[in-house]
Amino acid sequence: MGDGESLKRTLRALYHPLNQYAVHLDLEASPAERLELVDFVRNDPVFAKVGNVRVVVRSNLVTYRGPTMVSNTLHAAAILLKEGGEWDWFINLSASDYPLVTQDDMLHAFSTIPRNLNFIEHTSDIGFQRAKPVIIDPGLYSLHKSDVFWVSEKRSVPTAFKLFTGSAWMMLSRPFIEFCLWGWDNLPRTVLMYYANFLSSPEGYFHTVICNADEFRNTTVNHDLHFISWDNPPKQHPHFLTVDDYKRMIDSNAPFARKFGRNDPVLDKIDTEILGRAADGFVPGGWFDNGGNTNVSVPHDIIANTTVLRPGPGADRLRDLIMGLRSEEDFHAKQCT
Repeated sequence: MGDGESLKRTLRALYHPLNQYAVHLDLEASPAERLELVDFVRNDPVFAKVGNVRVVVRSNLVTYRGPTMVSNTLHAAAILLKEGGEWDWFINLSASDYPLVTQDDMLHAFSTIPRNLNFIEHTSDIGFQRAKPVIIDPGLYSLHKSDVFWVSEKRSVPTAFKLFTGSAWMMLSRPFIEFCLWGWDNLPRTVLMYYANFLSSPEGYFHTVICNADEFRNTTVNHDLHFISWDNPPKQHPHFLTVDDYKRMIDSNAPFARKFGRNDPVLDKIDTEILGRAADGFVPGGWFDNGGNTNVSVPHDIIANTTVLRPGPGADRLRDLIMGLRSEEDFHAKQCT
């Protein structure tokens, strides 16, 4: 609720004709706010021409800390499998995320790596006490949002699979997404039912499935591709990022950062110094050449050559991150341990 304007800004900063997008506003958002998002996508000439942005019209309730976040993510992935054509990775982002590289940088950097890799920060160091409480998420059965509530009974730690936890933000391969949705093995369904009563299930569901599946456990890269500023030890929420965090963001080589306040001045700095993006405009690239004129916010010719990429410094930073992660001596030791 209230994230409509931030979502529009993030979507334009992330846009490229070669990508596919599913955008969602919580059911708690007003009908007017959700209709405004639909009109924004429908009336944008670029979105309308390319046809790669779709709004989840039948919105879901998403309860903080509850499994409805997982079900909403699976819903979006299912829409993209059905309507999105051929794509390689599924990336989940929120309206408080923002890119630190252009999409030309992203497409260029990831074009050279195996398509079966899954970027998902994970660990089995979860602590048994976290696994024992049972919660109920009202968002699974109610039209009105409220916080999760606790069941007095405790449960034992599962023996059929090993629990993993980690970041709720990830980049998952298409084969793994298909595995979770089609479920030719019963593991994704079994784990999903277990996490329906697990606190903060977005920080455990995909991690537990991938690390208990023989086909996928060796495809993980233990990183969430985000710059996030936490307390030490981490508290429930990360810091809101500001201009003071700008250099650390860039030095992290991460393609995304979070959490940003709505229209924080640091977003303008990222637009100007990294993305070359005009206010309310698209990020220039091979498909959209503004000739260095930041007053030009949309392409004059929508039917541009979308396969031409013009990577910049962000591609080098991202390449360094990926190469560094894959060349670490303990790379394989970090996979599902």
